[in-house]
Amino acid sequence: MNVSLQETVGRHYADFWSTKKRYRVCKGSRGSKKSKTTALNMIHRLFEYPKSNGLCVRRYAITLRDSVYSDLKWAIHRLGLDGYFDCTVSPMQIIRRSTGQKILFRGLDDGLKITSISVDKGVLCFVWIEEAYETNEDDFNKLDMSIRGEVPEGYFKQITLTFNPWSSTSWIKARFFDAPDEDTFVKTTTWQCNEWLDEADRGIFLKMQKQNPRRYRIEGEGEWGIAEGLIYTNVTCEEFDVDEIRGINGIKSAFGLDFGFTDPNAFICMLVDNAAMRIYVFDEWYRNGVTNRIIAEQIKRMGYGSQRIICDCADAKSIVELQDEGIRAEPSRKGRDSVNHGIQLIQNYQIVVHPRCVEFKKEVENYCWEKDRDGRLTDKPDHEFSHGMDAMRYGVARLLLPDAFSFE
Repeated sequence: MNVSLQETVGRHYADFWSTKKRYRVCKGSRGSKKSKTTALNMIHRLFEYPKSNGLCVRRYAITLRDSVYSDLKWAIHRLGLDGYFDCTVSPMQIIRRSTGQKILFRGLDDGLKITSISVDKGVLCFVWIEEAYETNEDDFNKLDMSIRGEVPEGYFKQITLTFNPWSSTSWIKARFFDAPDEDTFVKTTTWQCNEWLDEADRGIFLKMQKQNPRRYRIEGEGEWGIAEGLIYTNVTCEEFDVDEIRGINGIKSAFGLDFGFTDPNAFICMLVDNAAMRIYVFDEWYRNGVTNRIIAEQIKRMGYGSQRIICDCADAKSIVELQDEGIRAEPSRKGRDSVNHGIQLIQNYQIVVHPRCVEFKKEVENYCWEKDRDGRLTDKPDHEFSHGMDAMRYGVARLLLPDAFSFE
């Protein structure tokens, strides 16, 4: 199969395409075509190495269909190879008809299926971990150890990680970017690598560059999120059993909603353990451009329709509309310095984030104090990455404060 890289995916990825190092790690901005390039490369390699097979991985299996599986089907069509493959979702796999080569799909949430992965024809050579930022190093090491064994002469094994670099504290930075070795290829890409973007797409990034420079650094330039002036530092991301936490004596539920439209609505679900000084964040929903009726329907769909939802008190109209839809919406506390008081109270607690709360994790790791014109930190939170943080504060404020407390 003869494929021109420039004609199929454009420029800027020749080194990424050709490297044979075991670890191929690509961080980049949104729209940098890193995922599309990886998908094209995996399909191409099945033809280049007819005894090879592929494996695609994400933190949760449920997210595979609308991401890597969809990208690989796009790549097959882009290369004009629709008649060469069978693509199924039950089980989810892609099979090259003439050789029986497979691309398998697994979630790291099922460790047994990852460590026992095998193919019936050929060898498993190429692994793609999409949104690798969501994974932890222990899961990666288990996967890495399972991709072992001999390969035919001229073949090689490679694990590709693609992701947006939301936090400079990520294990991926420390392991692959800060101390690269001879087995590792690293690359940073941006939206400017993607010549297929139209003017409207480019305009989004140019507007972000001007209006949201901190977000643009990550989503536009593909650089690591900066933790300077981070507001919440006692944060861990780990699996926990929600029902088990609910069973702790004295545990309290908390639900917060920050309204948005151009900015996202952020609905955050928490459990508060005052004895252990912990806030567990176990569920989330972020969405732009939705009505209050849709918000109410989503809250009910998630199973929280009977819960008390504490909302931004500045939007009384939205609160009433949610109440009209049967949601127990209530306004948050308001008063002088209420934002900073709420932050100070939360800072006394450890925030434990369930790994499925991906958007909340991005925000809490980038929620910083605003800087003044001289670059000095102020006592005012930066608006960027604040939506879930505000929702958390609304939801837990009454649980962390004595009933007699007043901001007035």
